[in-house]
Amino acid sequence: MRIGVINSLNLDRPQGIFGHIKAFGLSTCQLCMWSPTFYTDEIAERVIKESKESGVTPCAVWAGYSGPAVWNFTQGPVTLGLVPYAYRKQRIAELKKGADFAKKIGAPAIITHCGFIPENMTDYTYRPVVDAIGEVAQYCKDLGIGFWFETGQETPVVLLRVIQDIGTGNLGLNLDPANLILYGKGNPCDALSVFGQYVRNIHVKDGMAPTDGRNLGHEVQVGKGMVNFPRFVKLLKELNFDGEWIIEREIQEGAEQTRDILETVNNLQLWWNA
Repeated sequence: MRIGVINSLNLDRPQGIFGHIKAFGLSTCQLCMWSPTFYTDEIAERVIKESKESGVTPCAVWAGYSGPAVWNFTQGPVTLGLVPYAYRKQRIAELKKGADFAKKIGAPAIITHCGFIPENMTDYTYRPVVDAIGEVAQYCKDLGIGFWFETGQETPVVLLRVIQDIGTGNLGLNLDPANLILYGKGNPCDALSVFGQYVRNIHVKDGMAPTDGRNLGHEVQVGKGMVNFPRFVKLLKELNFDGEWIIEREIQEGAEQTRDILETVNNLQLWWNA
């Protein structure tokens, strides 16, 4: 069981890019690079150097993009991912740069939120969004890496449909079970019966369902929300899942976050071996 944490790129940490990961006793992470300005040769060289020195290996690059990104039901559909036409061309180019960066540092895939992909496949906006995702997927395939959706804004069947419609063979899922709940898009345990074969790694995160129609539900410590992690882990084990378990605790770095991460590492091992 390979356990890590999500690691937002911070070039100013005194302990280096990966020092705090090593301090947890872990050896992998997702390297989250929200700003496309980080996709430089100089930063890639530094990541490679510090990864070797620390013994912490990025299992994927979480690739961000420029422009607004609002995490709610009102502005989210017109700001997130490759869905908004106003930002699509620019973001396709930025995700390709993210793929180039991932290739340089030896990461096997990029991950991103593609946005509120239309549920209705006959909607006139569906095909252009799929074509945009497909363009990035093909670019990644040509580099020999994967392109993985982080779950959130889409229902499980939409993700399955898009993967099948594009058909490049390198599309997969970074399954965030909490996001399916936070966005009211599905039950993560049930979702595995829809897209389980495409799950490449996990965001270990928990949360509660929305209580109004405009705002997402809220994240909580793993094991205290609605995911049902013991069953979720058991189902993934039955699917022979062998990817990384990347802990994401969305509170400010500090004693509480550290405590929660270490507790989650222990719980994951218990659930896996139950």
